Amino acid sequence: MGYNQKMFGLGSKRSIIREIFEYSKTRAKEIGAENVFDFSLGNPSVPAPCEVNDTIRELLDSENSVLLHGYTSAQGDLKVREAIADSIKARFDVAITPNHIYMTCGAAASLSICLKAVIEEDKDDECIVFAPFFTEYRVFIENAGGKVVVSAPMEKTFQIDVADFEAKLSPKTKAVILNSPNNPSGVVYSEETVKALCEVLRKKSAEYGSPIYLIADEPYRELVYSDVTVPYLMNYYENTLVCYSYSKSLSLPGERIGYIAVSPAMEDGANIYLAVCGAGRSLGYVCAPSLFQHVIARCMDAKVDIEIYRENRDLLYNNLTEYGYECVKPDGAFYLFVKALEDDAYKFYEKAKQHEILVVPCDDFGVKGYVRIAYCVDKARVLGALPAFKKLAEEYK
Repeated sequence: MGYNQKMFGLGSKRSIIREIFEYSKTRAKEIGAENVFDFSLGNPSVPAPCEVNDTIRELLDSENSVLLHGYTSAQGDLKVREAIADSIKARFDVAITPNHIYMTCGAAASLSICLKAVIEEDKDDECIVFAPFFTEYRVFIENAGGKVVVSAPMEKTFQIDVADFEAKLSPKTKAVILNSPNNPSGVVYSEETVKALCEVLRKKSAEYGSPIYLIADEPYRELVYSDVTVPYLMNYYENTLVCYSYSKSLSLPGERIGYIAVSPAMEDGANIYLAVCGAGRSLGYVCAPSLFQHVIARCMDAKVDIEIYRENRDLLYNNLTEYGYECVKPDGAFYLFVKALEDDAYKFYEKAKQHEILVVPCDDFGVKGYVRIAYCVDKARVLGALPAFKKLAEEYK
């Protein structure tokens, strides 16, 4: 056969999330969208801030069209990178420069580039992920030539089990991906956990004689619902790369805009940045969308109104726990991680589907027996689904 069998496998079988999303669209045509309670896809339901649309109009009306839509530098427009570096300095007190910033087509590109930049395929490099984890991490890591190693979480809290993490490290460990607030649990990893994790990384890097890179996946950083602080990992560990996306913070998932920030304190940081540039080139991720580079440079301090997400979280968490479901109360993101009412999360998903409830079984996220509810939907869908969730729970009683 004259094609790549591995790529055929990825193309012929969608992720479980996408499979459910496609089913929901078909089902909506059959019985009406208002009767399908689809909680599958993490697609923001809160509109982008007014500043974003105003800025787009202003740019289209006032800028030279050829320049606005033309190529930028491969790593991104210098003024845009300056704006991002200034924002990071102001918010997190990190002495970063534009030459530590690489503009990307969203978080997926950021992660793929970072992994390609640090993983050496001929050395059987490994990358540790913390369960539960976003399913596509496996695709990104394996595509970069690495092996996925899963670290199991603490029970109930889903914080990182630092002892389990340390046990999973080896001389082959090249990178660690940390996602906080977490998809799918909504958990924010505590400062205490982060400090313990970074201490282990320093100790093991010294023991192995080579750095272990910490890759911070941060699309949900701005989506937190209390006084909980999301630690900025560059302030805790020198060999950190931050992957950021505006998909959630500005509700721009379809525009595919984000960046990579390389810590200025990183060992051999100048060469790591060049490896990031080279990885972006090899993957075809050069010159992120020009218009939206300029948009985010002008909307750096804008934020979406997360009160809708907070209301949905509280409605679901309070009612589902009353019905008998066991949930992790999320401090961030827009996901509720719910223990299935039987051991097999897929069987539970099928029973939920009979009530037109579409949730995501999380075996592929590295934790069996749980489902994810993406509550980035309009409030009416949540309210409509509550009676169905109650009936589902009663069936198990």
